Amino acid sequence: MSAGQISRNELGALLIRLLLGSLFIAHLYWKVAILPGGLSAWRDGLVSTGYPPFVLFYVLTAEVLGALLLIPGILTRYVALYALPMMLGATHFWFAHNGFYFTKAGAELPLVWAALLCIQAVLGDGLFALVRSPSLDAMFARIGIGRASGIGLFRVPGRVKQKD
Repeated sequence: MSAGQISRNELGALLIRLLLGSLFIAHLYWKVAILPGGLSAWRDGLVSTGYPPFVLFYVLTAEVLGALLLIPGILTRYVALYALPMMLGATHFWFAHNGFYFTKAGAELPLVWAALLCIQAVLGDGLFALVRSPSLDAMFARIGIGRASGIGLFRVPGRVKQKD
């Protein structure tokens, strides 16, 4: 890639980041302004299905962080990874209650969100990010997984690690 040429991965990461951030904003707006009863009704709905209070806190923080930090590109990879379990939980919840298909308020849409969050975590921040996330290699090395530990999740094919 020559100087001044935009990487497709960086552009793709930016577009997914903007899409996810916009979706989080729209979803929060729905919870606060459109849902009859607002956040109280949402909270009561989750509590009535048996979710403990910490889940309410986690879901709201994941959605607020997604809404505030994804669009400007602040630690995008971490935000995507933080929101991923929430979306997987939503996928499970809606699949168990309504099945798979979107037309029946099923798991299809949360599954797409979860896939987009995974793609965002792998691609990283994208163009014009304000605070870049560490690479996956650096992130995993900090917790003892990856090249530094010898496990090698992200090894380049064809390379063999030399033993001392």
